[in-house]
Amino acid sequence: MELRRLGRDGPELPVVGLGTWRVFDLPPGREAVAAEVVDAAFEAGVRAIDSSPMYGRAEEIVGGAIMARRAEAYVATKVWAATVDEGRVQFRRQLAWFGGRVDLLQVHNVVGWEIHLEWMESERDAGRIGTLGVTHYLPSAFGEIERAMRTRRIDAIQVPVNPVEGPPAERLLELAATLGIGVLGMRPFGQGGLLRAPFPDALTEAGLSGWPEALLRWTLADPRVTVALPATGSAGHARANAAAGSAAPLEPELRALVGRLAAGVD
Repeated sequence: MELRRLGRDGPELPVVGLGTWRVFDLPPGREAVAAEVVDAAFEAGVRAIDSSPMYGRAEEIVGGAIMARRAEAYVATKVWAATVDEGRVQFRRQLAWFGGRVDLLQVHNVVGWEIHLEWMESERDAGRIGTLGVTHYLPSAFGEIERAMRTRRIDAIQVPVNPVEGPPAERLLELAATLGIGVLGMRPFGQGGLLRAPFPDALTEAGLSGWPEALLRWTLADPRVTVALPATGSAGHARANAAAGSAAPLEPELRALVGRLAAGVD
């Protein structure tokens, strides 16, 4: 699988990661499901796994699932807190779950990003955080993400990247490339909505197996995206997503066709 660098000085990561929203918030006794997904993903070449305190039990379950392979995992998680004290409480739990270090700590939905960056920077300087970032899924918040980017205090953003996001996301991708900021592409399948339409014959004839492969390869054909983060609770889907990340880049004409058909233009 291709490797891309996260920011100017960050690590090189395989281009497909693993999202955990909804799918890893499992009830007690079901943790083995997540472990199976993580094992399948990592055996297929995945290294980055993303979570958040907003995702219920997902962080704790991720910690257990990667325990035996912590050295090879790149753990991205988030602070989702209105106050510094609450953010630090979340971070202490994360250190316990993830072996004393978070590789990428992001301010979830840019909630209080200015008050959190100072203590996050001190934790980074102490070696307990690798890289800092911010996230949001709504175009209405992209202006705030841009403001955080222009401070040059962060090295990564996480935003939706798929064929229906439009000009606001494009503006952030272009700025990220200019500033040397890494991009984690959330929601490559549009929260699953882009998977529901019938798969067009034209894309089958072009050699694509279905919407998951087509959309992931559409996302990864953009060199400004460092890692795509499809969420899945299926080991089989995790393997298939990793395989899509190992395929050759889509030719520009085919990528344009995938984008138009996914957006319902053709």
